[in-house]
Amino acid sequence: MRILIAEDSATSRLLLETTLEKWGHEVVSTRDGRESWAAIQEDNAPQLAILDWMMPEMDGLEVCRLIRADSRLKGTYIIMLTARDSSADLVEGLEAGADDYATKPVIPKELQARITVGQRVLQLQTELANRVKELEESIAREKHLQGLLPICSYCKKVRDDENYWQQVEAYIETRADVAFSHSICPDCFENVVQPEIAEFQAKHRSDSRKGGTPS
Repeated sequence: MRILIAEDSATSRLLLETTLEKWGHEVVSTRDGRESWAAIQEDNAPQLAILDWMMPEMDGLEVCRLIRADSRLKGTYIIMLTARDSSADLVEGLEAGADDYATKPVIPKELQARITVGQRVLQLQTELANRVKELEESIAREKHLQGLLPICSYCKKVRDDENYWQQVEAYIETRADVAFSHSICPDCFENVVQPEIAEFQAKHRSDSRKGGTPS
């Protein structure tokens, strides 16, 4: 995945770049808080960011707060990179909006595990967003079937929103995720089909007698 890193130390930045690329990630590298904030606002920006706490121009906490204040970036997963390890510091970082933290100097296995957690959270967010979208589309389709529906008393065609008349099946199929298969209910079979069969059989017998040879 694409990961943004913000680290003012050239040595630490190169080490992070090399490590992340070795793990198969695409790295967007920035040197300070202002660069990282600009990069995060770009189209197709990385969804996971590793921010150094102490940076010139703008520190990691400030960048973190800006990200959390922007509704467009609310899904960004932030790992704060810091040499601070007191409880008060960790609480401050989390309250600023960081999702996780990693200590400096970086322990590769620890960082890899934290990135894996971030990937899992981002995947769950994507799946949830897709489910919400599907639900909204389903609700929108159902709304098409609500309200007063004009229907012809004779042929049973219905009138759509553009004042066109069409069969009920066609109307519903274009507004709901359904398809029709036709059958005959017991009442129609008894009241319509059976009389038609009886009439056909009677006519067939009559035609046979008329066309037969006299004895």
